[in-house]
Amino acid sequence: LQAGLAVLLKAERLFHSSYHSQAVHIRPICRVSVRLAAPCSLLQDASCLAVSWELRQTLTVVFETFPSGQGKKDWSLFKMFSRTLTEACPLASQSKIYVDISAKDKEKELLEVTPSPTSVHEAIVQGEKRTYAVYDLLSPSLFNTSRSLNVQLKWKRPQDSLELSTPVLHAQRYVSGYGLQTGKISTLIYNTHPYRAFPVILLETVPWYLRLYVHTLTIITKGKENKPS
Repeated sequence: LQAGLAVLLKAERLFHSSYHSQAVHIRPICRVSVRLAAPCSLLQDASCLAVSWELRQTLTVVFETFPSGQGKKDWSLFKMFSRTLTEACPLASQSKIYVDISAKDKEKELLEVTPSPTSVHEAIVQGEKRTYAVYDLLSPSLFNTSRSLNVQLKWKRPQDSLELSTPVLHAQRYVSGYGLQTGKISTLIYNTHPYRAFPVILLETVPWYLRLYVHTLTIITKGKENKPS
């Protein structure tokens, strides 16, 4: 039985998107530990008595809703996934949808998200204040009026007069040369913030037929080469 956010995982929609990435993370977590202290000493050592394993699965999907929407930035869950949400997963302790509704000052009254969110959450992301509409699938009031949830974001006027803002961090990747001798992959990462630096985690998806040599990796920042650790 599919329920909760798993309902949206429709293969023909995900695999025809612009980008999708699946990952599985497994790590040990200490559940019970004892702390030992030496006499007349401030040195302490923690010893783990019981270990649990944490399993974390992530799915990242990028849809090109703007080019495919006839010049409109409106979108909905049904347009992207061809499905809507009907219920929360009965085994989930929490199940939430976050919709970024951040906008510039002149655009604050132009965004309209339906239905009304359960709550609104604000956070600082990459040095900027972001606002998110939160839909809590475990909230009893969310499915009271309708048996399906189709989150929609609309603009109250045509977007021809609105300028698409450049993200603070963006990247480009291209392939040059050919073969194993002269072929190479170049990835350019841009930080447009006027003064702040950000940590970046780069995940490269390499085709199965391409062989990479780690010793040929070079990292260049502002024209100077940085040696990778």
